[in-house]
Amino acid sequence: MSRHELTVDGEDFVVTARAGGHDFTWVSGPHRPHYGFSSSRPQMTEAQMRAAITGFLAEINPETGYLD
Repeated sequence: MSRHELTVDGEDFVVTARAGGHDFTWVSGPHRPHYGFSSSRPQMTEAQMRAAITGFLAEINPETGYLD
């Protein structure tokens, strides 16, 4: 299992590779440490990880800190 720590748009994430995909944990978010998302892509470059995080953050409601 590999683990990456990434900061995207000022937010910190831990990305963990697992069999069949990746788990993205939003460690600096308002609902830490157990909020984030998963991807079923088995292999991702750092650029793809960053793009996935950017897309996730774009869907977050700034008032609630959750997906709209």
